[in-house]
Amino acid sequence: MAHQWRGVIREYADRLPVTEATKVITLGEGGTPLVLAQKLSELTGSTVYLKVEGMNPTGSFKDRGMTMAMTAAVEAGAKAVVCASTGNTSASAAAYATAAGLKCAVLVPEGKISMGKLSQAIAHGATLLQVDGNFDNCLDIARKLGESYPVFLVNSVNPARIQGQKTGAFEIVDALGDAPDIHVLPVGNAGNISAYWKGYKEYSAPFESATAGTLPAVSTKTPAMWGFQAAGAAPFVAGHPITEPDTIATAIRIGNPASWDTAIAARDESGGFIDAVTDEEILDAHRWLSAKEGVFVEPGSAAGVAGLIKKHAAGEVPTGKTIVITVTGHGLKDPQWALRTEDGSEVQPVKVPNDVVTVASELGLEEN
Repeated sequence: MAHQWRGVIREYADRLPVTEATKVITLGEGGTPLVLAQKLSELTGSTVYLKVEGMNPTGSFKDRGMTMAMTAAVEAGAKAVVCASTGNTSASAAAYATAAGLKCAVLVPEGKISMGKLSQAIAHGATLLQVDGNFDNCLDIARKLGESYPVFLVNSVNPARIQGQKTGAFEIVDALGDAPDIHVLPVGNAGNISAYWKGYKEYSAPFESATAGTLPAVSTKTPAMWGFQAAGAAPFVAGHPITEPDTIATAIRIGNPASWDTAIAARDESGGFIDAVTDEEILDAHRWLSAKEGVFVEPGSAAGVAGLIKKHAAGEVPTGKTIVITVTGHGLKDPQWALRTEDGSEVQPVKVPNDVVTVASELGLEEN
């Protein structure tokens, strides 16, 4: 019988802080496709892959960390969990809390929240509170709730989240046979760049497993980490927090990233960088992925692709290398942008009569 993917905790249990006695909360996350991006490869002269995290159970990479966070919450005896979210974390937390039998409270900032993500959180029964403030204000409240009240914080400041998210790096190395030369990804709250770097480092050196002893190195190298923020929410590029972050890419509209220090370490230790791309460049990359690669992502997920295209135009992308780009969330999370043309007008279907000849003519077809 073929192997059934069991979720990231069971697949990588010897590299995670769990034991055989741990009650694992999973929805079968991970095992996502690594898709060869043919047009990006042709453009850059390197072999470019997309790690398509929108194929996770709730449609984003957040599920990798949430399986670990919710497992830790159950182990700690929690009855309720709380998170601050611009969308994807709320959807993931609500789904995994349901699987764990826990109550879930979600704090979302005022305005600019994707309805696709909010609908998921509501569908899974989360208590949703919209805070008069931005994401950073929400996270501050969530932290204080976790410290002073009987709820378990499941944001990426929870180290269990980073442990789960590092498995994305493991999967890439397992698929390619070694680490890529460059790993590109969007940067918002910065947990993902921190987690991938942690995973790549652990796979490139002997690892002291709590359950399996010393595990040998799997990869021979680590990649340079290239992170891209939206220009209106680029605190790493500015060198200080942004008090009023603003971008159409709601998933990365964060002005004071929780994983600041570990993201800086990932950038510097890997020999990479964190740069910014404009909303226009993000939407161009969003359209590129859909129209040329067949991969539909939400705008924030396209920031890494936008960055690669921008760097290529500047002559700063090497040829002959292996490059992986994490695209973090599914396009159905925020579908409104796919329904707009480049000039901002709304896409309308062409109306035709109930007649095959007219339909064929509209499609440019000629009769056999």
